[in-house]
Amino acid sequence: MTARTRLAVDPPTVDLDLGDPAFVADPYPALARLRARGPIVSHADSGLLLATTHAAVSETLRHRHLGRIWQDRQPAETYEPFNLLHRHQMMENEPPAHTRLRRLVSAAFARGHVERMRPRVQRIADGLLDRLDAGDVVDLVASYAEPLPVAVIADLLGVPTEDGPLLRGWSQAMVRMYEYERTAEVEAAAVRASTDFAAYVRDLVAERRSKPGMDLLTDLVQATEDGSRLSEDELVASTVLLLNAGHEASVNAFGNGLVDLLTHPAELARVVAGVVAVPTAVEEMLRHDAPLQLFERTATADVELAGVPVPAGATVAALLGAADRDPTVFDDPDRFDVGRDPNPHVGFGMGVHFCLGAPLARVELAVTFERLLARWPRLALAGAPVRRPTFVLRGYRQIPVDLGRAV
Repeated sequence: MTARTRLAVDPPTVDLDLGDPAFVADPYPALARLRARGPIVSHADSGLLLATTHAAVSETLRHRHLGRIWQDRQPAETYEPFNLLHRHQMMENEPPAHTRLRRLVSAAFARGHVERMRPRVQRIADGLLDRLDAGDVVDLVASYAEPLPVAVIADLLGVPTEDGPLLRGWSQAMVRMYEYERTAEVEAAAVRASTDFAAYVRDLVAERRSKPGMDLLTDLVQATEDGSRLSEDELVASTVLLLNAGHEASVNAFGNGLVDLLTHPAELARVVAGVVAVPTAVEEMLRHDAPLQLFERTATADVELAGVPVPAGATVAALLGAADRDPTVFDDPDRFDVGRDPNPHVGFGMGVHFCLGAPLARVELAVTFERLLARWPRLALAGAPVRRPTFVLRGYRQIPVDLGRAV
């Protein structure tokens, strides 16, 4: 990692290996120790500032002088395919560029696509569950958690369903670049995936220009805001962002939530019996084991954050998982309580970068669990779940489950 700007007044410095397998397996004890050191600490290895408390993370995400400032990865000629897909997307820009991009994408979403998706999600979920047999031991990541959100976002955008595996492969290669422990092979794979993904989307965009459809991609192509439209590069970058974000977080949120349910049988029973509504339980899943653990902001001016001076150019990493286990906000925060209410988790972010797809994600996760538990209320773990070896995007690679008897 590159060195970061040093603070005028240093907060506590901490040693933390973000790639340590023990930390990746269960980061929460270490995150609690960071919180105890202070709301802002300095990471010895990277020079990053780490926001550790709910208040500090919230302030980081909302502060108008802490933004997403994209810097091309160097050497630029090597990483240009990856850089191009980030340079032109709203998540990596601040107002006024972010405002324009978000309004154009929001205008397409506002055409009622999310409201129309619930029955489609139900059909997709039921179709996947129909392939499973009572008494089978299955990997619910491969058979359900991965194909479902890919099919949903592909259906929403108007992408051919049979191309789902391509999208998933490209997405997984690209998001490995967001981790702090990367190999040259990981970076090369991300560049290849960016090249292939962009070419695929450009072909789809060209098709929608000549043959509009009843889908979100057509609305993105046609979206206008005060006479402005998305450029070709912005269309491709926005579509790739929606395809990636539209399923990557959902896969991990489902897997983390499922393992939480299956390792807390009393909580699972409350949901199956209808004592706790599934949407309420989903919020606790997002809080208790966050699928996105870290999100960076860069200071565009000298600011003060949680009482700590932060100079322009310094980067603050908001530790979302640490915020969501802050005992000053959540009673008994390490306890998984499906009925927790209120539940002010920060899983979808805050401020101008609050997740545009949050309403769709909530619908998708609720339907996914509702259909699964209605069909297989006696499901149980059939072996040890296998974690992905990543921290920033936290999820499971495999979750072997005994389905039990169908209802």
